Amino acid sequence: MAAPELRLRAPLPGLLALPWDRALASWARPEVPLRDFAVGPSRHLVRFVESDGELWALKELPPHTGAREYDVLTRLEEMRLNAVRPAGLVWQPDFDASILLTRYLVDSWQYRRLFMRLPPDAPKHRARLLDAMAMLLVELHRRGVFWGDCSLANTLFSRDGQVLQAFFVDAETSEIHPKLSEGQRVHDISITVENVAAGLLDVAAGLGKPELQPGFIEEASSVRTRYERLWELLHTEPTFGFADRYRVEGTIRKLNELGFAVDEVSLQPVDERVDTPGALDADTRDSPSAEQVRLHVTVGDRRYHASRLQRFTGLDVGEGQARILLGDLQAYQGQLCRESGHTVDDRTAGQLWVKEVATPMMHRAHRAAAGTGTAIQAYCDLLEVRWLLSEQAGEDVGTDAALRALARRAVPSESAAQLMVVENPTEPFSAFEENA
Repeated sequence: MAAPELRLRAPLPGLLALPWDRALASWARPEVPLRDFAVGPSRHLVRFVESDGELWALKELPPHTGAREYDVLTRLEEMRLNAVRPAGLVWQPDFDASILLTRYLVDSWQYRRLFMRLPPDAPKHRARLLDAMAMLLVELHRRGVFWGDCSLANTLFSRDGQVLQAFFVDAETSEIHPKLSEGQRVHDISITVENVAAGLLDVAAGLGKPELQPGFIEEASSVRTRYERLWELLHTEPTFGFADRYRVEGTIRKLNELGFAVDEVSLQPVDERVDTPGALDADTRDSPSAEQVRLHVTVGDRRYHASRLQRFTGLDVGEGQARILLGDLQAYQGQLCRESGHTVDDRTAGQLWVKEVATPMMHRAHRAAAGTGTAIQAYCDLLEVRWLLSEQAGEDVGTDAALRALARRAVPSESAAQLMVVENPTEPFSAFEENA
């Protein structure tokens, strides 16, 4: 027998000791510490292993496909894009197969389990998933990544404050180019819309509710609109009068609100001799003597708020979480300034906030949420629930009331924390969910 060839980025003792010389289908307990997780439809065998204190996903593939997917995932990691992290590749010549090893994405879930728990009349939560998918596709396309098979089944979702983050899972059909053509982008979007529609129709069939299908198809089609709206914001180059430079700040604010850091702003004079229909805004087209400039914004990583929070506090969190936590930090900083009678700088306020407020409250919120997810996300849920309950009551209900709501899973339906309840139900999953 030919020995397998191992490429492990995490050469841990437990991983090295796995029976790589045997076909993945033959692995069994108790020799191998397998874990059972529901997975969506897959063309290839997928198994999960708990080893060296971590969870790992193993997928059996033809050698060429395995090497290609490993390389793509490695490139995505280098570009800091949302994707599962590759941990190794094993070539098994005796079986003409390879095993792709990736780190299990902790605190993530598949769409079926979530959709089966959401009431059909809760489009707001489904919209969070579709927004996350559109955002992921835009970020991939900006970096020259053609997915080729974007679907709900090939995407994992993780909570990030009041929004969701989508993660790229299956790279079998993916390609990375210096830049995508317009045709490649349009084709990838079309594949996505078609696959999302198929996934939602599958959910409707599993629920035994064919009357949901028309609405689900319309929601699937909205992915294209969500994508195009974001792509236009990132790539449009508006033209306006030089005296209207204040509009640059508005563009930057819109990008920052979405989490994008702005690396560079360029204002280029427009050649007035070139008559381009639609090039000038309506309020400047009637002023032929006005000096016209075209705005070009170079956008960096989508970690604007996360980078700010990390700079002040040292915390490394998701972009959506950072937006919530920065609001809490700013409120605490204002309180410090009032109590001390002088200005408290950002770094000092951040360090005190972590010690006096964030750390203890994260632990309390996490206990109230029965250990669901991360302590940071639990604190974000607590802040959101407290605000919503206070809005309903017309006064500040206090932290204790919000903690009790978290503990009872009695959070407002408008809250993203509702997903915590959906994700961790008290009743067992249905057969359809278990097979998802």
